[in-house]
Amino acid sequence: MKKILIVLAAILFSQCLPVVAEGANLVARISLQDQTMTVTENGFVKYRWKVSTGRKGYITPTGSYSAKWASKNHRSRKYDNAPMPFAIFFKGGYAVHATYETKRLGQPASHGCVRLHPDDAARFFSMATRTGLGNTKIVITR
Repeated sequence: MKKILIVLAAILFSQCLPVVAEGANLVARISLQDQTMTVTENGFVKYRWKVSTGRKGYITPTGSYSAKWASKNHRSRKYDNAPMPFAIFFKGGYAVHATYETKRLGQPASHGCVRLHPDDAARFFSMATRTGLGNTKIVITR
């Protein structure tokens, strides 16, 4: 009887594992038109923040991307060592990161990256690194 209970418990436990693995999803949906980023975790909306994306003459790429790498205190080599704290890179040099130009959030102002308020960027960075970059998606639409 004890063996049967142990086997049943093991079967029930193993059935739950795929659900847990599938549920570990973090999605950041950026709307270029609305200049917002909506963050969902395991299918539930957690946050909606103002962003700044590529200003005139610069492009923020649209599409669906997996997060590639993270850098907590990154600086841009391309743009005069500009600070890019809490950066989550998704395509080459493009990242979601903090900005100190918070007055410009809600309007295009960047060289193509997705800029967030420092508190929001820190929160997203923490969520992405906790969830795992392979489980973090960044979706950018017009």
